[in-house]
Amino acid sequence: MRIVCLFNLKPGASAADYEAWARGVDIPGVNALPSVARFTVHRATGLFGSEAKPPYDYIEVIDIHGMDAFVADVSDPEFQKVAAAFGQFTDNPVFILTEDL
Repeated sequence: MRIVCLFNLKPGASAADYEAWARGVDIPGVNALPSVARFTVHRATGLFGSEAKPPYDYIEVIDIHGMDAFVADVSDPEFQKVAAAFGQFTDNPVFILTEDL
């Protein structure tokens, strides 16, 4: 199962600060969760075939082994500190649940 998260930073949030936190805390922290097979974060660089700005600045891709285990992992009080920090940077992130066709 894959979760895709789309988000922009909150007004006034520093992209450099967010990206440093993502590289140093978020990416290794999420990848260390037993329920996570792979977690990556991507910065949007443009829209294919368009000069328009992408609707979201960042995309997270979380491949998980199962939803119940993932919910248990992210509900842990220690991980909630990571989630709280994510919330300090992000403006209404959208988490999309997906499945392979």
